[in-house]
Amino acid sequence: DNVDLGDLMFSLCYLPTAGRLTITIIKARNLKAMDITGASDPYVKVSLMCEGRRLKKRKTSTKRNTLNPVYNEAIVFDVPPENIDQINLSIAVMDYDRVGHNEVIGVCQVGNDAESLGRDHWNEMLSYPRKPIAHWHPLVE
Repeated sequence: DNVDLGDLMFSLCYLPTAGRLTITIIKARNLKAMDITGASDPYVKVSLMCEGRRLKKRKTSTKRNTLNPVYNEAIVFDVPPENIDQINLSIAVMDYDRVGHNEVIGVCQVGNDAESLGRDHWNEMLSYPRKPIAHWHPLVE
């Protein structure tokens, strides 16, 4: 029962000298339709997590009426090098609703505690500092 919720492409880039973690939300594809119209109004919410606590959150703009939004929006977090190992990013693709509440379309995690691709992407970022590393991530519930 693996519902296809779509995929999200983002790049991760870490500058250890500046202690700056940049996540660039590039685009999403094949998002699950959340509205009666068969489309969604997706935006992406990124939470900086440390040991299960949310330290900061930021979000992209909302793209109207599309299941394949393109964002190209960079979100920067200050993460000192001594803390980078305790950090995870929780990334949620949300459907904006004018009425009612915004619904989660799907989520993905990157960081040391993440699974498979999320961990690999994180380790690749740490192995190549100052270089943006982009990957597609499947969204999960």
